[in-house]
Amino acid sequence: MTKDLARNERIKEASAYLRGTLAEGLTDVATGAISEDDQQLVKFHGMYLQDDRDLRAERTKKKLEKAFSFMIRLRIPGGICSPAQWLQMDRIARDYANETLRLTTRQTFQFHGVIKNNLKTTMKAIDAALLDTLAACGDVNRNVLASSNPHRSRAHHAAHELAKAISDRLLPRTPAYREIWLDGERIAGGEEEVTEPVYGRTYLPRKFKTVVAVPPDNDVDIFAQDLGFIAILDRKGALKGWNVTVGGGMGMTHGEPDTYPRTADVLGFCKPQDAIAVAEAIVTVQRDWGDRTNRKHARLKYTIEDRGLAAFRAEVERRIGYPLREPQPFSFDSNGDRYGWVEAENGRAHLTLFIENGRVRDIPGGPSLMTGLRRIAEIHDGEFRLTANQNVIVADVTPDRRNAIEALVAEHGLTSEATALRRNAMACVALPTCGLALAESERYLPSLVTALEERLAVHGLAEDEITIRMTGCPNGCARPYIAEIGLVGKGPGRYNLYLGGAFDGSRLSKLYAEDLEHDSIVATLDPVFRAYAKERRANERFGDFLIRAQWIARTENGRDFHANTGPLKPAKAAEKAAS
Repeated sequence: MTKDLARNERIKEASAYLRGTLAEGLTDVATGAISEDDQQLVKFHGMYLQDDRDLRAERTKKKLEKAFSFMIRLRIPGGICSPAQWLQMDRIARDYANETLRLTTRQTFQFHGVIKNNLKTTMKAIDAALLDTLAACGDVNRNVLASSNPHRSRAHHAAHELAKAISDRLLPRTPAYREIWLDGERIAGGEEEVTEPVYGRTYLPRKFKTVVAVPPDNDVDIFAQDLGFIAILDRKGALKGWNVTVGGGMGMTHGEPDTYPRTADVLGFCKPQDAIAVAEAIVTVQRDWGDRTNRKHARLKYTIEDRGLAAFRAEVERRIGYPLREPQPFSFDSNGDRYGWVEAENGRAHLTLFIENGRVRDIPGGPSLMTGLRRIAEIHDGEFRLTANQNVIVADVTPDRRNAIEALVAEHGLTSEATALRRNAMACVALPTCGLALAESERYLPSLVTALEERLAVHGLAEDEITIRMTGCPNGCARPYIAEIGLVGKGPGRYNLYLGGAFDGSRLSKLYAEDLEHDSIVATLDPVFRAYAKERRANERFGDFLIRAQWIARTENGRDFHANTGPLKPAKAAEKAAS
């Protein structure tokens, strides 16, 4: 018996290539929202309908509609933009959004708080900056990430060029975007002439994420992505080709063990000239093999778990017409950014600035990040690089501009400095705007980090780098399941604690404790910190120590994620460590 298709599949098929009734819905002044079906389609155009959940109770009491607005996410392959584009994004945020810019874990900008009446004006302003939002969300290949730490410029240039090329090849071809947002003319019957050579009428079964990494930096978290390319260099630093990874993904659902995060497998090695064909083949296999009956089982990670890596590779090779080579050796040493100044090969320099949780704003009585970066953009003649860790690089700074930029950094409280735990911390947006959030994340993680830093200092660990990530729900936007400490929202003020991920992002963590509130999180981690300080080996990372010392079981991969959860050591072991 054939299973029924998921509802989203029918919405896509009936949408006339992502048009739906979006154009008509924008003219409906009776509501700040759009229809339920259009809420799914607008994601392909780079938007989510949201509401301010801080105001829900009050507005419900007054019998008012929810405070609806839209989150808009841009498509910026590799995360590189010009100073002129930065200034335009700053202007849009102040004129039409909530006067902040959000730097995301997908190396791009997000605007929050754009009301429906301002949508088209905002989209035209984005277009005027030669940028767009097409395919930043939805069941398509989303913004392609590229390693941004610029200490090996030739390899990073190749990574960025590949990210742009993959993004261009896998971009939807529908004219709906230009018709709806930019007043492009729609030709009668034109939907019959549209062809989507990669996607077809119903696009992919679920979202698809692609990244390009340059060892030794895993700053794009390649093992958490559907598709990845790892640069393999010769001894002179020239690109030999790419190792290809497939099947990573972070999302899961509380209480549903059939859903789980998964780290990617290394599929094989390809030559530089073959990378685009390999990427397209992998996407089309997922298009044809992915589960369209159950969206919780629709990501590539489940396709590979169900079909097996060998069968998936054989089908990819059949479609490209030649076998992939065996993977080449590589190694990563971290998945964070390298802060401060880095000298480039061409005599220019790059400055990586720390932006806590990616929120660019002016804080009354504190740092004026938005104003400071605006003033830097006004004098900078290089580029900006957004990182997958929610930071920003002022890149390609000429020697004659360096002193002026350093002065602006100091004047406005911008910094490349942060404590060891804080500079390896990351949070999703969560409340008040994300409709999926069960708990706080961006607004709460800074205070939790402060509390944990106090305990780390007591144990002499203040300078030890440990990755910590938080999300307001189990969907994993901040990639918590590959952090050494992961916190996932379970309910208001309550979190599940995951431990044992790898510092370089190559291993999943394991559930250690459930339903913890603030004090319980600190109390649970304190004896673990104490034991780490006393018993660790030379150069041993926190996550590795927890597994070796049997505080938590190792997760081998996806299906193993829910097995053997909780502390391995009995309670008395923790008490002994605390004594």
